[in-house]
Amino acid sequence: MPYRFPSDAWIVELSRLLNESPSYEGSAKDWEGDFIFVVEPDEAYSETAYLFLGLRHGKSTGAALLSSSDERPAEYRITAPFSVWRKVIEGTLDPIQGMMMRKLKLAGNLMKIMRYPKAAKEIVSCCADVPTEWPVD
Repeated sequence: MPYRFPSDAWIVELSRLLNESPSYEGSAKDWEGDFIFVVEPDEAYSETAYLFLGLRHGKSTGAALLSSSDERPAEYRITAPFSVWRKVIEGTLDPIQGMMMRKLKLAGNLMKIMRYPKAAKEIVSCCADVPTEWPVD
């Protein structure tokens, strides 16, 4: 069953896959820090979406579609247009490179994220494993 991106079902499925991933658990065993992914409108998608992903010590502690970016506290906020998020999820844009090129805007400590590149790659790998339905093709 495909999950529409962005949606509550999609981010909850990502959370489930992260919790089942021994690779993610090992690469993020010392990580602490929740994320809010802000999906901005662009020519391919007309709404703004806020996806919360709780992360602590190699596990996802929760996930949800939020109504605003300040609905839950999070150490990190990553903002990008819908089309950029699609490239990240499909594996054609590395998220750390995207941050360095300013295609993804980070609010939070970039140096901390850069200490965990394998964990970031494992999150993207799990994103690619979520059967995703795109609102427009």
